[in-house]
Amino acid sequence: MKEVIKKIGLGIASVAMVACGMTAIAPSVYASPVTEAQGGVSDITPAGTNTDLMDIIKTILNTVFVVVGIVAVVMIILGGINYATSQGDPGKASKAKNTIMYAIIGLVVTLLAFAVVNFVLSALA
Repeated sequence: MKEVIKKIGLGIASVAMVACGMTAIAPSVYASPVTEAQGGVSDITPAGTNTDLMDIIKTILNTVFVVVGIVAVVMIILGGINYATSQGDPGKASKAKNTIMYAIIGLVVTLLAFAVVNFVLSALA
């Protein structure tokens, strides 16, 4: 069971890294040369792209926070499943309770970090 949880965690971490990378390069990917050429020299950047560094940082951090939140919720679900299948074994039940508790703590810390980062970035802008 530990091996399965580790593989799931590594898979979620891999998806999170790919999502962060895609978020970082997204503005340059969907700006087609045809759209830029039709707008003329004065309208090189198509509407909807994030050209401001703060917007890019905010988008990347918000994506990371969403992924971490999803991982925390998945861990809460896995802890619940482990608790339900512990069959009265105190060691397994304790481990499952700790998984749920730490996942909830991680979710709360993520929400607080999300609030603080967005507050600071909006104050800097």
